[in-house]
Amino acid sequence: MSQVFLATGDLAMDRADYDESFAATRDVLRAADITFAQLETSFAESGVRLPQARHAVLARPDGAAAVARAGFDVISMAGNHCLDWGPDALLETHANLRGAGVQVVGAGANIAEAREPARFALPDGTTVAVLAYSSILPQSYWADERHAGCAPMRAHTLYEQVEIDQPGTPARIITHAHREDLAAMQDDIRRAKANADVVIVSQHWGIHFVRAVIADYEREVARAAVAAGADAIIGGHSHVLKGVDIIGGKPVFHCLCNFAVDLRMDEAHAKSKSWNEIRVLAEEWEPDFDGLYNFPTASRFAIVARLVIGNGKIERSGFLPLTIGRDAVPRFAEPGSDEHAAVLEYLTAVTTEAGLSARFRVADDMVELVQ
Repeated sequence: MSQVFLATGDLAMDRADYDESFAATRDVLRAADITFAQLETSFAESGVRLPQARHAVLARPDGAAAVARAGFDVISMAGNHCLDWGPDALLETHANLRGAGVQVVGAGANIAEAREPARFALPDGTTVAVLAYSSILPQSYWADERHAGCAPMRAHTLYEQVEIDQPGTPARIITHAHREDLAAMQDDIRRAKANADVVIVSQHWGIHFVRAVIADYEREVARAAVAAGADAIIGGHSHVLKGVDIIGGKPVFHCLCNFAVDLRMDEAHAKSKSWNEIRVLAEEWEPDFDGLYNFPTASRFAIVARLVIGNGKIERSGFLPLTIGRDAVPRFAEPGSDEHAAVLEYLTAVTTEAGLSARFRVADDMVELVQ
């Protein structure tokens, strides 16, 4: 018997009826044995916006129930928005999700809670553990012994002058993983693997909006996670699709892009210095004052990772292509359609450009990863 694990990209609904965001995908999400997503907002009654929060939308508490109705079983709160509205809102969101029957990983009242995996027992007896970490971290968004926050997987950035005798010339950007965070993550994975057949690790990481490029530390963290026993890595944050790798036979999805994310735009935002500084990172990005999905043009392509699990292991891995229109509602692309081909073409291109190893073939139930 084989079971299905699905992982979607980011959730950040901002509309009157949250159920609308999942109208086209709910049946597929609910049919899976385990469905996972990354939360990019807070489901809380109130909060105090922290000064280091750049873009922050406080969603209503009933968002937790909407997520449960959509079919999600486990949510990662390990990300750069977990503390946008302060520790009370984080803890309320955590409690609201648990109250709706959804497990939460990657964040909590302290570092021990943030590092605790979600656990599942599948019908055939296979056990699955899910862990989550974030490398995208405003100051003090990470948890410690006495402070709420998320499980960190920090990274350092170095700028190496390429032409030593030419001051002011472009530098080579080098990143590497924070040693203590890397060791702690590996310890978490080893402990989870000792009590579960399959360990799936979510990483909120990468370079947002920039086409294809994978940071050095992502590759380092992925190798370390697989070496410690991770069976799959699910990446997010960059808001555009990034490539797929296979390390030691284990799938590494560097970014699934978005899923259900509402983002309005007005004239003031479109003229703001902060938006215009980041819009130049993307291939093409124009404001849409009447739409709900103000992301780069490439962000209309997304995927849902699909892992087929049986006999105590991941038997096959792949993805379901998605498209996201101006209404910000994700829709599965039908095999054989122009939309399906466009998503596959884009993901193939950015995988190749990044020098990653995965290759793809269209199967009956998904686009399957091959090496």
